[in-house]
Amino acid sequence: MKEKILVLEDEIGIRSFVSINLKREGYEVIEAGTGSEAIEKMTTESDIKLALLDVMLPDMSGTDVCKFIRQNFDQVGIIMLTAKGQEDDKIEGFISGADDYMVKPFSIKELLVRISALLRRIKKEDNVVKTNEIVSEPFVLDLDKRKLFKNAKEIELTPTEFSIVKYLMTNAKQSLSRDQILDEVWGTNYLYDFKIVDVNIRRIRNKIEDDPSKPKYIQTIWGYGYCFRKED
Repeated sequence: MKEKILVLEDEIGIRSFVSINLKREGYEVIEAGTGSEAIEKMTTESDIKLALLDVMLPDMSGTDVCKFIRQNFDQVGIIMLTAKGQEDDKIEGFISGADDYMVKPFSIKELLVRISALLRRIKKEDNVVKTNEIVSEPFVLDLDKRKLFKNAKEIELTPTEFSIVKYLMTNAKQSLSRDQILDEVWGTNYLYDFKIVDVNIRRIRNKIEDDPSKPKYIQTIWGYGYCFRKED
C-alpha cells in the first residue's frame, strides 16, 4: 500500500513539481492549494501519513493548519515549507507541532530524504513490539498505546516528541548529549544542527513541567545535553 502524503502549497508550479517527484518515489499524493482545502482533505481522506505544509497561504497560515493536524491527527508527520528563514519562524513552526522545517528554495533530493526519514521514524514506533510501560512517577509512558500520562492525565505528544521522551525515560538519570538524541530520534544522516533538539525539548517541557522555566524532570546538562530525572 502506497504511503499517502498531503502537499499544501498555493503556488501551483511548486506544488506540481513536488507532487511529481513524490509520485516517482512511489507515494500517493493529495494536493491542496489553501489551508481550508488542506483541512478538508485531512478530514475526508484516510491514512494520510505525512503533510508538507507551506506557511504563506492566501486564506490562513500554514502554522494554523499544522495546529489543526496536531489537535486532530497527532500521529501524522509534518514538514513545514516556507520562504522565511528567520530563527523565530522556525521556532514558531516547531512550537505549532511540526516535526521538520525546510526553507525555500530547497533541494528536492533533500526533501525526499527528510520525508523518508520521518516516515521511517513513524513506522519504527508503530511496528516495534511493545509489551510494557515505562513508569517514572508521576509519569507513565504507555508503549502499547504510544501515550504519556502525568498523574493519570494524558499529555498529547507528536511522534517526534514521543520518540524523545521514550529515549530520555529509557535512559533516566543518564546524561544524553544533543548528538546522541539527534542520532536516536532523527537518524545519523540527519542534516540539521542541534537547535532542533533544543526546540523540541522546550516544547516538551511546556507540556510536562509544572514550571517550564524551572524544569524538574528534563534537566539541562549545560554545554552537553539533557537528562531525565526520576522523582525521588
